[in-house]
Amino acid sequence: MNSRRDFLKLSGLSGVGLAGGSGLLHCSKQKDREDIAVVSRRREKAHVQRFNMSGFAAPPLEIVRVGIIGTGQRGPAYVRNLKHIEGVEIRALCDLRPEKLQSARALLDGTLHRPDLYTGAEDWKRVCERNDIDVVVLTTPFYMHAPMAVYAMKCGKHAVSEVPAAATIEECWDLVETAEKTKRHCIMMENMSYLPFQLLTLNMARQGVFGTVVHGDCAYNTSKMANNFSKTMYWDMWWLRQYASRRGNIYPTHGLGPVGLIMNINRGDKFEFLVSVESNDFMMQAKARELAETDDFFKPFAEKTYRGNMNVTTIRTTMGRTIMLQHDATDPSPHAYIHGIYGTKGSALFDPQPPRLAVGKHAWVSAEEFKELEETYTAKITRQMTESAQRIGAGHAGTDLLEMWRLIDCLHNGLPLDMDVYDAAAYSCIVPLSQWSVLNRSNSIDIPDFTAGAWKSNPLNMDINLQRGGNTPIIA
Repeated sequence: MNSRRDFLKLSGLSGVGLAGGSGLLHCSKQKDREDIAVVSRRREKAHVQRFNMSGFAAPPLEIVRVGIIGTGQRGPAYVRNLKHIEGVEIRALCDLRPEKLQSARALLDGTLHRPDLYTGAEDWKRVCERNDIDVVVLTTPFYMHAPMAVYAMKCGKHAVSEVPAAATIEECWDLVETAEKTKRHCIMMENMSYLPFQLLTLNMARQGVFGTVVHGDCAYNTSKMANNFSKTMYWDMWWLRQYASRRGNIYPTHGLGPVGLIMNINRGDKFEFLVSVESNDFMMQAKARELAETDDFFKPFAEKTYRGNMNVTTIRTTMGRTIMLQHDATDPSPHAYIHGIYGTKGSALFDPQPPRLAVGKHAWVSAEEFKELEETYTAKITRQMTESAQRIGAGHAGTDLLEMWRLIDCLHNGLPLDMDVYDAAAYSCIVPLSQWSVLNRSNSIDIPDFTAGAWKSNPLNMDINLQRGGNTPIIA
């Protein structure tokens, strides 16, 4: 009952984009499905906003009771960080692999957390259905996120999803419509938005240092070849299967999230359309064939066609801004997030290191000027949480603790979350829409307005200076 086939069958996910031998929608079968552009336009036209989730605040929770579904790669990070946040009870852990559950539970030794463990094929539903859980955290493979989040919200739970939050355009709309109907939070945990430099530039942009921001460069470029071809890193080789079954940018949110916040996407501006161009694959099939020569395990992967080395997606916003978004997970080039912000008065650039700032004059500021700007514009959340993140060894430069602490702090205080379901949908829809563009000779495709026009007046999110809340203690 714990086999992958049984899981897909019994969990009810086999009919929502997970069907097929790999559990994925292979791009070669795209012609057998209704055109994404048609589906997207129809869903957008039919959508009537039931309730505006932008600025939505749920009733405060003195204790936030959490269930975590998926304890492979990202799940343990939630366990490690949530146990350090006061007012959290980890009530349930769920994974198909008992050994992963035991490892995750061991991280709670010496604490008061006593989670129940679930490992059956349908047990993720049991976690969602429990009456003593408020929040369901989803760290499963990303093509499972949306169906699970929808089920959790229908069970009255707030849904917390790793990135991306959805794999298809239909799933993006399902998230939006379910959140509006149930009035439950659906947040995509984009941790790169909490990096110190990204928060610094967001604060500077909001205070007008860059003038009008007109363009952003962003990327998630880092080789995952070793990870993707590892037999033990990802359950059922799921990431390798993703690269063999999709085209386009399949991991857009780390780069796009911070830039979208600076451009006030869904709150004064929105994504309008995109075009996506992709190189051939010059490395993944070759690697699969090399491994298959000495290991029969890789023979099924040897003749698959893979997503190209580099995808470049260009986005134009309704207010006339542009964004260049890259994704390269194969080349052995230096790791690069880029995060370039270009405005009428100044600019910023994160990678290649060191981070740089400019305030006009066609030059980057000196190291001394950089320190002065950093001291002036460092966000309060960074100042408040940096020491705590360093003390407990929080991952991803402390961003894991920051994003989880802020989530719990907002739930404790009954505040709007830093990101909402419209952000989850807008950033995640780049996955299927960029694939459509690549498969249609890089033609442009519209990006839906998931806010149904409310973007024109929605309030700003991401309270980086903690004007409200910020009072949830960290446990050493």
